[in-house]
Amino acid sequence: MSQAKQTSSTTLAVSGMTCSNCAQRVSTALQAVPGVSGVETNVASGRAVVTWISAKTPDNAALLRAVERAGYKAALGEAAGAHDHSLGGGWKLNLVLGGALTLPLMLGEWVFPFGHTPWFHWLSFVLASIVQIVCGARFYSGAWQQAKVGASNMDTLVALGTTTAFGFSVWQLFTGAAGHLFFMEAAATITLISLGHWLEARISQKAASALHGLMELAPQTAHRLDNRDNEAIVSIAELRAGDRILLRPGDRVPTDAEVIAGASAVDEAMLTGESLPLEKRAGARLYAGTVNLNGQLEARVTATGEATALAHIISVVRRAQSSRANIQRLGDRVSNVFVPIVVAFALAAGSWWGLAPESARAAHTALAPFLWPAALAPQLDTLTLAIIHACAVLIVACPCAMGLATPAAIMAGTNAAARRGILIRDGVALEKAGNITAVLFDKTGTLTEGRPSVVAIEDLRPPEERSQNLSHLAAALAKSSIHPLSQAVARHAAYAGSKEQGPEKSRRNPNEPKPPHFTDWREQRGCGVHANGDGEIWRLGSVSWLRELGVNLTAGESFIAENADCGATILALARGPRLIGLIGLRDRLRHGAAEIITRITRQNLSLYLVSGDSQQSANAIAREAGIPEKNVFAETRPEAKAELVQRLQARGVRVAFVGDGINDAPALEQADLGIAVSRASDVAREAADIILLTSDIQAIPEAIGLARATLRVIKQNLFWAFFYNAAAIPLAALGFLAPVVCAATMACSDLVVIGNALRLRRWKE
Repeated sequence: MSQAKQTSSTTLAVSGMTCSNCAQRVSTALQAVPGVSGVETNVASGRAVVTWISAKTPDNAALLRAVERAGYKAALGEAAGAHDHSLGGGWKLNLVLGGALTLPLMLGEWVFPFGHTPWFHWLSFVLASIVQIVCGARFYSGAWQQAKVGASNMDTLVALGTTTAFGFSVWQLFTGAAGHLFFMEAAATITLISLGHWLEARISQKAASALHGLMELAPQTAHRLDNRDNEAIVSIAELRAGDRILLRPGDRVPTDAEVIAGASAVDEAMLTGESLPLEKRAGARLYAGTVNLNGQLEARVTATGEATALAHIISVVRRAQSSRANIQRLGDRVSNVFVPIVVAFALAAGSWWGLAPESARAAHTALAPFLWPAALAPQLDTLTLAIIHACAVLIVACPCAMGLATPAAIMAGTNAAARRGILIRDGVALEKAGNITAVLFDKTGTLTEGRPSVVAIEDLRPPEERSQNLSHLAAALAKSSIHPLSQAVARHAAYAGSKEQGPEKSRRNPNEPKPPHFTDWREQRGCGVHANGDGEIWRLGSVSWLRELGVNLTAGESFIAENADCGATILALARGPRLIGLIGLRDRLRHGAAEIITRITRQNLSLYLVSGDSQQSANAIAREAGIPEKNVFAETRPEAKAELVQRLQARGVRVAFVGDGINDAPALEQADLGIAVSRASDVAREAADIILLTSDIQAIPEAIGLARATLRVIKQNLFWAFFYNAAAIPLAALGFLAPVVCAATMACSDLVVIGNALRLRRWKE
């Protein structure tokens, strides 16, 4: 995980990719560059993200050369992907010009009786030539780039099909040979395919709207204060950690900061999914892109640029959009051999109609009653029949739908999740989330609020030894620890006497002796803390830990049983081998946790709870939440959580582990799906597949439900993509689909796949 943090990445905008075969070829070329550890290529966004080995200096020039050798063009950054949305990446020009020139040809062929007049033939030649040369240039360029490296893609099919139809018609026109001219079909094919690409670009832009929205959240300027409190408007690029900034009502926060003066409500909905504004006062954290609502705040910059939370979120969303799911490999394998097979099939269809036309007509006639009437002109010669059916096969066989099936769904699903404050790391995480069968919750800070408070204290020392307050002794040991229980003990000692801080009033008496001076302080993960004081070893930790070390707990058994049954966590304080006190702490269940558990159960998922607390305490929380006691694993140390996940997996359970701290990182990594909740540590975030930015755990069933819906859409898309090609190619070969109809159906197949993916934007649980 530390390595993952040190790796760098390079984003390339790749032009010329039109299908999953293209993406696979680009990925293979980039993967061959020395120092590259991983590549994620996305046809829909026209982007390739290259991850470098941590010790390797990125060689961006080598990446650009590798893409060029593969037959494509690339630029660093986001500048010019395959789906550049200015004018639809050039497709809008194709659409407008092609439509204007193709419409007269269609009217002359289908509406007015001009189709067999010489002047219309020559007009058709002129108009179709412009479409073929100007609008077809992109297809010819793409096909030529691939041909130079001995490869092929969708452009190859379009170029072959339209050139065959156009060239055959030119030969007929100039030689005076009789027969139908296919100028209209050739022009209409290019125009309709351009329409499909343009619509695809527009729809892909909508699917990526959450990412664009995130990128536009942070303002470009900030109000910076100097040492004399003079205000100046500066670019956010000039801000540095430690600078002071001023936020007025309505201002967007320009970068991550900490409030140092003022009070206000801040809307973090777009960033975290929190629906209600949050009150911010001195010491509160502010995040770039959030909105200051009703007060004036003075804040100190804590992070800028790529170090902000917003930049991290954008990075995760972008990575997810460029990622690939394992299920996509099926489409990739088919696409790798798709174009050569289609060309061979087109040659076979053309040969059949050209060499054995009676047999082909007989097959067509036999199937017509089961399909639809598609009259074959009897006056067409065998060569014309061969050309038209070969062209139809080439045009209708589009691998785009297979290439878009998975990335379109991933893009839509990850964006829908981002709007809800859910970050999904990649397509594989989506796929894993759709296949889990059980959810294992870590208790503290995940199912509970993670802010325990002291509810009971028992001092087991003789009266003559109680000159030092037990709370202060425990706090002296606990204050250096960042564990929530240790922090609760320290808070109690500092603020005891207020209503929130428990039953014992323990403000320090001026005459009270100071606690021992502790040395050699250490923390044993999942157990507690210990240190040397007054020549003895003092320990504050779990009851089971002290019992293992030989501390006699008999005197505190009743206190332990009584408080554990109420769901309290018990900490024991020992001086050497002697128990001197017990502290009961209780962490409240998160608001609505029981309802969330019910919603997860409705998704046909099993629920488990793991905790380091005693069995009684863990069972009490489980009962309150609605988790079966038989599925509670208590007194589990952090290192054993991953082993617990392994045991469940060995029983065939596909586990989603939900945690929030450094102690949870191994279990998050081991689980089939790791989910890190809000305030998760950096290590936990690095190990997790899904990160919840909102503190409301209702995002957990929402994340799982959305992931399942995305996986269903991927499967549906792949089915329809395969079904389309499996049905359309034979129909075209048998004469049931004319070339112009093939072009329209090919464009429709892409739109069906993308439109199905866009349904995820409106997904509701």
